[in-house]
Amino acid sequence: MIALLGFLTIAVFLYSILSKRLSVIVALVLVPIIFGLIGGFGLELGEYMLEGVQLVAPTGVMLGFAILYFGVMNNAGMFDPILSRILRLVKGDPLKVVIGTLLFAMIAQLDGSGASTFLIVIPALLPLYERLGMSRIVLAGVVGLGAGLMNIMPWGGPTARAGTAIGMDPGEIFIPLLPTMVVGFLWLLLVAYWIGKKERNRVGIQDIEFSLELEMTDEQKQMKRPKILIPNVLLTVLALAALVLQWLPLPIVFIVAFVIALVINYPNPKDQMDQIQLQATGMISVLSIIFAAGVFTGILTGTGMIEEMAIALVNIVPEDIGGSMPALVALMSMPLSLVFNPDAYYFGVMPILATSAEMYGVPAIEIAQASVLGQMTVGFPLSPLTASTFLLIGLARVDLGDHQKFMFKWAFLTTLVMAIFALLTGVISAW
Repeated sequence: MIALLGFLTIAVFLYSILSKRLSVIVALVLVPIIFGLIGGFGLELGEYMLEGVQLVAPTGVMLGFAILYFGVMNNAGMFDPILSRILRLVKGDPLKVVIGTLLFAMIAQLDGSGASTFLIVIPALLPLYERLGMSRIVLAGVVGLGAGLMNIMPWGGPTARAGTAIGMDPGEIFIPLLPTMVVGFLWLLLVAYWIGKKERNRVGIQDIEFSLELEMTDEQKQMKRPKILIPNVLLTVLALAALVLQWLPLPIVFIVAFVIALVINYPNPKDQMDQIQLQATGMISVLSIIFAAGVFTGILTGTGMIEEMAIALVNIVPEDIGGSMPALVALMSMPLSLVFNPDAYYFGVMPILATSAEMYGVPAIEIAQASVLGQMTVGFPLSPLTASTFLLIGLARVDLGDHQKFMFKWAFLTTLVMAIFALLTGVISAW
């Protein structure tokens, strides 16, 4: 009975958000409450919800302050010298332009927001692509690949959701994947080289100069703090070192780093509040989903639905396949981006897979790590289930079908390369 209620909860949740009958936040809270009451649970649902919210609170704090921190650093212009240098180096060579596009997108994606990355990179580079006669589909695809890989970072949506779903610090999921991300980056450099070489053969090399500053608005220029560049870089390096080496809990790292960043870049209290407000919309929407997900997972865990659903799946899945679940999830993770949006997968599907895997002796963290190799990371910029995809193709002025046709094979191969490396190094198991 409990297992049936669990599957119904997941099914109604997926239907309600995929059909857009309910918003994600409403579905995460309302659907499990309704089925919890149907199952005969009463006021104890409140305790389950609170336990779930308390479990995800550190992740929510980390994610919120990471968004604020990288938003401030971007506004202050910490990345501008790197991006300007990239643009000076690429000049009129399509091969260098494509590689520079990849690096530009990966740097911009450090704030964990695909929408902001696309808003920064596409308008900045589109005039260059058009001036050279290069393909806008290449621009959208390469930006998507770079942003997708960097979306694996622990303050990115998928990794944060994966940690929330299994009650684990996103840093624990991410840090073992760092070498795998490096391999993914090297692979994408090869992909960018291959694509860029084809563009060079098609349109040739031209002698032009392109300036990032000319593409900025007056408001963006006023927020720049070029004199604080070195302190900003040192602060970011220190924060990332503290994250990777786990000197401090992730939420504390970004709370402290954000406050220091505000003080050194915008000492005026009014400017500090303006910076917070500039990032507030994106931050609040993400945090609302994280805490609503705490309610969802709290009820499913407290009522025993997840455990009972896992038992039911274990009874169906052959034992010789059960131990291979991480490898299977890794291979399917990118294509699943076309079927499930991040909330549906990480809060509805992945917890069941993780609990089922544990019954075969596979740690739940391996399912989470296998998932973030492609599900709404490398796969998010081509998924029709995210608004960011339509922002990307809208800014680049390309058709969704053409974009997916170009990007799908490269996104899948990127996930495949990372999955093979993760299997060979033992990050995830194959049997």
